[in-house]
Amino acid sequence: MAHLSPIDYATASDEIRAEHDRELALRGRMTNMKRILLHSPAAHRIYAEWFTLRDLLKPTLDDRAIWLFSKAIAETMRAEIPVTFFRRALIDSGFEPEGIAPSADEALLIKFGKAVAADANAVPDETWAALKARYDETLLVNLTAFAGIMVATCVFTNAVRVDLDPELEKYRRKG
Repeated sequence: MAHLSPIDYATASDEIRAEHDRELALRGRMTNMKRILLHSPAAHRIYAEWFTLRDLLKPTLDDRAIWLFSKAIAETMRAEIPVTFFRRALIDSGFEPEGIAPSADEALLIKFGKAVAADANAVPDETWAALKARYDETLLVNLTAFAGIMVATCVFTNAVRVDLDPELEKYRRKG
């Protein structure tokens, strides 16, 4: 059970209801994490910048690469909700998460994601060199900022013990 409660739309302030409605209009769904974050519309908007950064990555990185990168961060941080969220994205796109043979670029992104999540002070120089050989600095800034929001998401869901959304249950890793 989560340490913090989700907002109650019926009794929420006008500001919270407006942010809730904006999120539904933008993304069409409201997760347990978002319902808790909405106690602070500012916090919700900050975490929602994940979508802005993802969109900035998409001209260069496809969805699968972004999902594998994100999943690597979440797995390293032992954050079940984000792991399950990205498992769903992969499965619903026809991939078996444990059976994916990553491309060279995806493998590099996974390595970078794991390194950032494990200890951002210890990302190997050779990982940075490989990233710089493939991507420009603007993309690397956006990728690193995106990783930071993924780390923050994992910290939030873990610390608050956000309940797994019911629609994610069937995507949970078995065993």
